[in-house]
Amino acid sequence: MPWSKNDYPDAMKNLDPAVRNKAIEIANALLDEDYEEGRAIPIAIDKAKEWKENRE
Repeated sequence: MPWSKNDYPDAMKNLDPAVRNKAIEIANALLDEDYEEGRAIPIAIDKAKEWKENRE
């Protein structure tokens, strides 16, 4: 099930909005690559945090 800015996993609720949006984008891409939700979510959060650090 793809996530959106208004419908995302609870694990993403306390993230900075920019990081959360990137994590949603990454998680959806991982789901398209047949990752399971339980694996896609933490990977997406970690990658989104890295993305923000590299952006600053």
